Amino acid sequence: MGSRSAPSRNTEPEWFTSATPWIAALAVLCASTALSGVIEGDLWLVRIGVVIVAITVTGAFLRATRLTPPLVAVAQVFVLLCLLTALHTRSGIFLFIPGPDALGELGDVLAESVAQVQTGVPPVHATPAIQALVVLAIGLVAVLVDTLAVAAAAPAASGLVLLCVFAVPASLADEMLPFWTFILGAAAFALLLAVDGQHRHEAWRGRLGSGSASGSGGSATTVASIAMVIALIVGAGFTIVGTVGRLPGGGSGGGGKGGIGLSEMTSLRGMLNRGRTAEVFYVRGLPEQTYMRASTLARYVPNKGWERGSDPGGQPARGELPLQPGDRGEGKTTRINIEPRDWKSFWLPTYGSVRRIETPDDDYRFDTKKGVIFTQREREPEAYELDTVLSTPTKQALRMASGPKNLVDQEYYKYEGVEQEVIDLSNKIVEGATNDFDKAAKLSEFFNSPLSDFKYDLKTQGDVTKDALTDFVTRGKVGYCEQFASAMAVMARVVGLPSRVAIGFTAGVAAADNSYRVISTDDAHAWVEIFFPNHGWMTFDPTPISDGRGVVPPYLRDTPQGGDEVPTAETKTETVTSSVNGSTQASASPDGTDQGQALPDAGSTGPQPWHLWALGVVLVLAFLVTLFLVLGLLGVISAGLIGVSWARKLLIPAAAGLWLVGVGLAAALISWWLAVVLVVAGVVLTPLLVRGVRRHNRLHTVAALGPGASSAAWSELMAESIDRGAPVPAAETIRAAARRLAREHNLDDAGKDGLRVVVGAIERSWYSANPVADPSLPGALAAVRQSLRQNAPLSLRARMFPKSVLKPAPAPVAETQEREPVPV
Repeated sequence: MGSRSAPSRNTEPEWFTSATPWIAALAVLCASTALSGVIEGDLWLVRIGVVIVAITVTGAFLRATRLTPPLVAVAQVFVLLCLLTALHTRSGIFLFIPGPDALGELGDVLAESVAQVQTGVPPVHATPAIQALVVLAIGLVAVLVDTLAVAAAAPAASGLVLLCVFAVPASLADEMLPFWTFILGAAAFALLLAVDGQHRHEAWRGRLGSGSASGSGGSATTVASIAMVIALIVGAGFTIVGTVGRLPGGGSGGGGKGGIGLSEMTSLRGMLNRGRTAEVFYVRGLPEQTYMRASTLARYVPNKGWERGSDPGGQPARGELPLQPGDRGEGKTTRINIEPRDWKSFWLPTYGSVRRIETPDDDYRFDTKKGVIFTQREREPEAYELDTVLSTPTKQALRMASGPKNLVDQEYYKYEGVEQEVIDLSNKIVEGATNDFDKAAKLSEFFNSPLSDFKYDLKTQGDVTKDALTDFVTRGKVGYCEQFASAMAVMARVVGLPSRVAIGFTAGVAAADNSYRVISTDDAHAWVEIFFPNHGWMTFDPTPISDGRGVVPPYLRDTPQGGDEVPTAETKTETVTSSVNGSTQASASPDGTDQGQALPDAGSTGPQPWHLWALGVVLVLAFLVTLFLVLGLLGVISAGLIGVSWARKLLIPAAAGLWLVGVGLAAALISWWLAVVLVVAGVVLTPLLVRGVRRHNRLHTVAALGPGASSAAWSELMAESIDRGAPVPAAETIRAAARRLAREHNLDDAGKDGLRVVVGAIERSWYSANPVADPSLPGALAAVRQSLRQNAPLSLRARMFPKSVLKPAPAPVAETQEREPVPV
């Protein structure tokens, strides 16, 4: 008989059983990069990565507890809701558990996101609402892919769902998606196919237990069919968003449920937001600062916002233009040259009361009722010139304004759906005013006077109770230009003033040589226009802005015309100004559209370059090491250049450490506290997870009854003994080690019987000419483990910090031995 020290056959646990969830997670993350074609920035991708990791860890942990697959999926969805609650609401139980209030708040955020996508032009800005929508959608995709790849054991079928993730942005983006997204997506799906191929190979060899033969037979066909149906439903559901309403007619949109907003303002931001400040117009010949009007909104929709209203009409916008209502044709004309730089839109912005326009484009029309120049299709206009009247009447002239008001449509008087509380407040504000101008001035001062309670901020505040307008003007009192303009225009109508909301740009900044003004994406703005007989539409801006870009008309100034302009209010904005060659430059728009960073972090300076570089390097290294482990990159392992066991001992901890650091750096982009919590949790849970993976692989090998089944069973028993603080000396024989195991842990009769079967299986694998695994081995191992749990239960500390992982001790080796020939 041969000794136990004879050479052994190396039997390794199957990598794919534990790697499948992480490969599925990587596939979802790579597929989600396709959204970069329709969403700007990159922080949203970091949030998606954190959510995918949380879902994958949840699934792996719960499956280790033998929880049924449907309950695992339900738990993953609950974790997704917890993350959404923590990131996008303030009313969660303990800040992260989704209670009724948090779910209602989250519903409002998602409704706002759908409105933004419907009216925006890809690529849309990664606002908090858009990030919430993307996190929810990709989180659900991650749950579905994890279920298909792991629980249903059909990794290839999950590719149908991932295909939809690519199809949605591909159908919405005007240009081709970035090529690197296809490379990442193809590589990730190739990993899924490799996993599926390994499953098929093991099933063909009969090494997978019943029900584990993934991807074969009728079960895989059924799973693939279900996945295709789900993919079609998901694809159809997502393609209802992401289009911009055509110019004719008032498209829906705006603030969404529970908010007041402007659909055209959302569309304007969709055109402008590119993740950076961009110049959109150069304006020459403008003698004084004034607002540039692009479009006007006439219809108020309760609890939603302002829309365009009736279809625009008019005549071709070339040469002399007809006078607008209230314009008597008086005043000095000024010739202004406007050079579009990065502007593609339905609208052709103008200044003042336009008398004449010259443009090379021949498909624009002028609507005298709305005061806008538009076209039926989006286009990038050439430079154009206009003759316009910029002068405005005096305060006294507006106070004495009289004449018929039926020159404008009755649409500008309607305010249906406004709650009585707002009506009473509006009438109270204008008490004592004897003319329309004083009424308008009092309404404006209600919002932007130095004594006003209203504050300018990038976020609105206040819980929405019944009506968003009522909440803003009576309780919240925090917002940006959309809220202020929307509220004042409604209240003006309440007190009998015909009003509308204007969309366009603030005055911009002067160039270094003062030869022209630069209008950039930071200048997007909304204000109110009120009609006065014989004078037309006059500007009133209720938004309290003090960054140098706001304009106070002469009739609202506290100083004589020609004196220094006095801001209407002291505000607390997030705008940072600096002097560059004598001109003022702003880093954030006056209405809250901070182009350089996501809205939730508008008050911060954003991630440092070293942080992003470190995150990128760590994630790339983690991906490469994982790829090396899974595929045996370049055949190094398979060629024997590096020992398989040594490669795994070195690379598996390296991959785990890199992913843990990567998750921490990614979470730090959201919050350093979140990063600390995740890293500490990862460090604490790593021994438990490692022990769980090793146990799972060994039990799987035993259940498969392959050549290494008896060795795997013995290794698991030795690990169970070490975890309980009773390592078995390596010098002992297998039978002596078994007796020590039964004595140290007080095994009952069933456990002892099972231990005899395990020892017998090991000896037969050593000495039998044709060793065949004992079919009773899995049951015997289960009996021993059950006896250990009953008679020597593990403490919580031993479970969390298993000694077989932290302090592995040498144990009697149970390997398949080569039998020596018996002498004749």
